Amino acid sequence: MATDLAARVRMCGMSGRAQSFGVVADAYERFRPGYSVELFDVVMTYAGHPVRSALEIGAGTGKATRLFAQQGVVVTATEPDGAMLDELRKHVPSNVRTVQAAFEDLRPGERYGLVYAAAALHWTNPEGRWTRMASLLEPGGVFASFGGPIRLADPAVEEAARTARAPFLESDEIPSPDGTPQEREMQWPGTELQRSEWFTDVQQSLIERRLTMSAREFVGHLSTVSAYLVLPAFEREQVFSQIVQVLPRTVEITADITVHLARRRYEQ
Repeated sequence: MATDLAARVRMCGMSGRAQSFGVVADAYERFRPGYSVELFDVVMTYAGHPVRSALEIGAGTGKATRLFAQQGVVVTATEPDGAMLDELRKHVPSNVRTVQAAFEDLRPGERYGLVYAAAALHWTNPEGRWTRMASLLEPGGVFASFGGPIRLADPAVEEAARTARAPFLESDEIPSPDGTPQEREMQWPGTELQRSEWFTDVQQSLIERRLTMSAREFVGHLSTVSAYLVLPAFEREQVFSQIVQVLPRTVEITADITVHLARRRYEQ
């Protein structure tokens, strides 16, 4: 019954997985962690000056939208899924403009001081990605991508959950979009940004996070992960039941945020 994640990606297609979240928009809002002001400070320190306007790609339910908007940035939040966008609109301040659109559907026009993606860039089409990104940025403007997997912190608990999951999924993580091995210092999308003619000063940093949640909340988080969303419903219920049975009542998780930053070249 186990399905290799790469094979399931091929069967469902990345676009199909990217569009699977709307059915769990409320769970996404409830169980996905938000972002702290430390992330905002990292991005603004890199920018070197106040950023007035930002475009968000794949905003989801607005976890990152709120962070930047609450710090006074005028955010245009784009999201292709209508259900996710409806959930976002319940939680963001009035200075947020919302647009239902995929990244590939955005057309050059207004340029922004910051374009960012929160755990969403891997869903975008790699063809022409950085040319399109540069067209949305002011010269010298900042691109930011941030996110990371949530994992059980205790190795024994993680192994028990992996064993419970194994009959259904060999892995529930997204493989590196460009095949960069995990042991390499610079990870994707920094690897692509370093090769792009449009961007310079590529940086990677890590914000460490440790969180505590109940076993039910952790399984609630898993219910928003695309690898589980594309399983048949009966398998999804089975795997969640198996996982929750092997977890303690509360679990410690690592939720580190890897941040990639780059600057749009002036001369392009």
